[in-house]
Amino acid sequence: MHDVDPSLLAPQGEGEGPVALSVVIPVYNEESGLEALFARLLPALDALALRYEAIFVDDGSRDRSAAILAQHFEARPDVVRVVMLNGNFGQHRAILAGFERCRGERVVTLDADLQNPPEDIHLLLEAMAQGFDYVGSIRRDRQDAAWRRWASRAMNRLRLRLTGIAMTDHGSMMRGYSRDVVQLINQCNEMNTFIPALAYQFARNPTEVVVGHEARHAGTSKYSLYSLIRLNFDLVTGFSVVPLQAFSMLGIVVSLLSGLLFAVLAVRRVVIGPEEGGVFTLFALAFLLIGLALFGIGLLGEYIGRIYQEVRARPRYLVRAVLERRP
Repeated sequence: MHDVDPSLLAPQGEGEGPVALSVVIPVYNEESGLEALFARLLPALDALALRYEAIFVDDGSRDRSAAILAQHFEARPDVVRVVMLNGNFGQHRAILAGFERCRGERVVTLDADLQNPPEDIHLLLEAMAQGFDYVGSIRRDRQDAAWRRWASRAMNRLRLRLTGIAMTDHGSMMRGYSRDVVQLINQCNEMNTFIPALAYQFARNPTEVVVGHEARHAGTSKYSLYSLIRLNFDLVTGFSVVPLQAFSMLGIVVSLLSGLLFAVLAVRRVVIGPEEGGVFTLFALAFLLIGLALFGIGLLGEYIGRIYQEVRARPRYLVRAVLERRP
């Protein structure tokens, strides 16, 4: 048995008792890989010899994912719970739906694509047994495309500079949360957020562990390039106003330089007289300033759009059904 906090040990079949571990797994169109996930996840959790629950959140799948989850609930109603959302609300909102319903003293999030081995969950629990209330993960020998690795490293550096949130690998969803951190996250009503960064801000004693990483078992990634860009916008604009402050400083610098250029051109006009050679230079300068203005408008739009989404106070997700065995 792995080194887990003895106070949480409770054989799965004896009485009810408190739930020691909740594993929250968002699912979206994963029918081709769910059988393999169950074949590895449940034995790995059984081997921990503690009371657990596996909460699968179906995020409006259009394939047979919901039916497969229902079948496995019927086979193991003692440990499997299924939350079915009424539409596709995104990975992070699906995780929030799982957080709202989990009962474990410790909560682990896991992707359904088996890129993070379920057998490594014990590494998170061992770190939490040492007193850490939030455990991130660093993927060893990452099996993603090269452009995704480069983009991830660039966003890691940018995020650290803008928000001060230090996560070595923010793209890994295999993470461990204490009950206190999960409850604080549940109190937040933001429409768009980045859960690992939010947990990092709430945690008193965070840490990271190295976990394995495998090629996707089946199917394709649900994150397109646009989705990744949107996710990074949520990360930056949801946790910092530094972009607005930086653009304000840039506006001041550009205004001063433009004023200086105007003064130089005015002096040349008086001293030398009319000139024609600098027309295209002025066009280039004008296009540069127009581009900066459009970028600033877009940046403001990101923040204003977040405000617009929040003030509407619409629900973050809608639950269609919950499959669970009542205590």
